[in-house]
Amino acid sequence: MSEINVHYHVEAVQGSLEELSARLADNVTFTYGNEQPENPNYHILIDARPNAERIEASPNLKSVIIPFAGPPASTQEVLRGYPKITVHNAPYNYVPTAETALALMLGCAKFLVKGDANLRQGDWSIRYSERPQLLLQGRTVLILGYGRIGKHMAPVCQALGMNVIGLRRNVQADDAADPYAEVRSNDDLYEVLPKSDVLLSALPQTPETTGMIGAKELAMLPKNAMLVNVGRGPVIEEKALYDALVSGQLAAAGIDVWYNYPEHGNSKNDTMPSQYPFHELEQVILSPHRAGWMGRDDDSRIIFLADMLNYVARGEPLPNQIDIQLGY
Repeated sequence: MSEINVHYHVEAVQGSLEELSARLADNVTFTYGNEQPENPNYHILIDARPNAERIEASPNLKSVIIPFAGPPASTQEVLRGYPKITVHNAPYNYVPTAETALALMLGCAKFLVKGDANLRQGDWSIRYSERPQLLLQGRTVLILGYGRIGKHMAPVCQALGMNVIGLRRNVQADDAADPYAEVRSNDDLYEVLPKSDVLLSALPQTPETTGMIGAKELAMLPKNAMLVNVGRGPVIEEKALYDALVSGQLAAAGIDVWYNYPEHGNSKNDTMPSQYPFHELEQVILSPHRAGWMGRDDDSRIIFLADMLNYVARGEPLPNQIDIQLGY
């Protein structure tokens, strides 16, 4: 078997690099760090935000792995300039992301955060309000981006008595046999929005998906619908989402992905996630983009990356290739 050289450009490692090295096949040579190796000759670059310098440093570079799902827009822009290099992602954390999406959906439906905050002040009023919670049984959840996250959620939603519709860009022949969801094309969005009591987005941000859900689309949802976003913030138009919550068109929202992020470590304690005051809305659960985060000691990413690299070590194609022109 031929030698495979891999460089992992990383500043803060999640998981054990020793664990990664131990899991790799013998014909995989592995380097890592935030500096280029001497005489770079890597075939595969693992890099969250690769730049031209690191891409062009090795004349042998064939593939780039983004070590999570949904490459950032800036990464997509850079890699579109290198059409001969294949791009892959590592959606290792789809299970915790799906679990967080479910937690946000349930928390919104039962207004748990508002009830908790009120009762800490001795206020029981939500118990006696006209509509203290929303029922999920018998309701329909529409999952935008019906991939790993959606397919993990679908059977749980069905077990709650919900109807599940999954939208995806390319419907496959075997989607008709999905036991948990009615799988439809993105082209059917306007047809299914009016019957969707819960709109859940697990979409990446691409030129095609940015602003996909705006004021027009939100107005098509039934009154008192809920929205959950664990994909990327700009898929939902920022102002339209805020206005729909203020007006009552949306009864509640659980948001894990945002429009404004800390630019550096020093600003992580004083950066509001939006230009609009979502934090003032009691029916909104704000989550700081941590749905898929399991801590620095979690080896899930390392194990996933090792499995991907070992495909190449066996002479098989590197899995999880994405179309960088589309962004996923």
